[in-house]
Amino acid sequence: MGNKLHARVSEFRDSKVIKEKGLYPYFRPIESGQDTEVYIHGKKVLMFGSNSYLGLTNHPKVMEAAREAISKYGTGCAGSRFLNGTLDIHEELEEKLAVYTGKEASVLFSTGFQANLGALSCITGRNDYLILDDANHASIIDGSRLSFSKVVKYQHNNMADLRNKLRNLPEDAIKLIATDGIFSMEGDIVKLPEMVEVAEEVGANIMVDDAHSLGVIGKNGAGTASHFGLTEKADLIMGTFSKSFASLGGFIAADAETIEFLKHRARALMFSASMTPSSVASVLACLEIVQTEPEHIEKLWANTDYAKRLLLESGFDLGRTESPILPIYIRDNEKTFHITKLLQEDGVFVNPVVSPAVHTTESLIRFSLMATHTFDQIDEAVEKMSKAYKQIYSYPVTETV
Repeated sequence: MGNKLHARVSEFRDSKVIKEKGLYPYFRPIESGQDTEVYIHGKKVLMFGSNSYLGLTNHPKVMEAAREAISKYGTGCAGSRFLNGTLDIHEELEEKLAVYTGKEASVLFSTGFQANLGALSCITGRNDYLILDDANHASIIDGSRLSFSKVVKYQHNNMADLRNKLRNLPEDAIKLIATDGIFSMEGDIVKLPEMVEVAEEVGANIMVDDAHSLGVIGKNGAGTASHFGLTEKADLIMGTFSKSFASLGGFIAADAETIEFLKHRARALMFSASMTPSSVASVLACLEIVQTEPEHIEKLWANTDYAKRLLLESGFDLGRTESPILPIYIRDNEKTFHITKLLQEDGVFVNPVVSPAVHTTESLIRFSLMATHTFDQIDEAVEKMSKAYKQIYSYPVTETV
């Protein structure tokens, strides 16, 4: 009968086509820490593709906290939080995150992806509804796919469309709106004040994914709800540690009863190994830095404003971004790959975003800022971005990947 599985996977050609063209931009091996400059194949490259918004991955306090945790607890917990994998520092971090986000309690997950997966797959039931922005992160989408609830999508950040969708849903059903706080590709911020008004009209609940908002907006970087003064209106707040908090893991913050429910129903928590001691300790150190050293967030926004001005003056289309995520719209898959390659050859690392992650006409280069970037580094990157753009558009590229 032959190997049907092998036959199926061998038909996958997407990556092979890009590799054959010499344009493959993924899984680039970095030989140094996540800093404003990294080394790839022995060459120094400016990093403008990192999510380390506050640049804390190399902060001495963070690295020392990780080393001390390994010395005390070892390298892993050898089990799930539900059984043998809960440490005292897990509970310490949960308590501090609850205070930080303005909620009664929080619960840690091993990754941010698992936080969304775990919460959304169990929080609503078979006769309930999950209402999603159509630009939400993949983890929200996958979490909704594991739920028995019905899923409804509305147009990106379009509160009129959200209102229309909600009005057509049964009055007695639970309706949970799940949205990114800062959208990871577009860089814009959810219209939370309007969303709250719409949700209250029909008795819907709100969950905000603050993966790209923590450490960026709100009081001491406490996220989207804090930014708008609407902490009480966001029923669940999700966050990750792999970005501003320079580590790995995620959490959900909410009222105490919701957290108790998730701790005993979220399979991504109950059946996954817990966050490593060094990861937890790193987050605790970052949390202290963020709340006591406001200059990091201030510098992030100074860099963001500076880079955004330069890119706009250079004629780039940045869409609706309101954050340190600056999407440079190329609107052509192959040109996006070409520009990415030219930039890396010229010493600048950026991330290409193409279909199916976005529509082909929305393909972009994701240019992201860190608090530790210098204005000179930004100047150099924007200059090289302009050079690469002009080089690509000086000759035709007709094929699309």
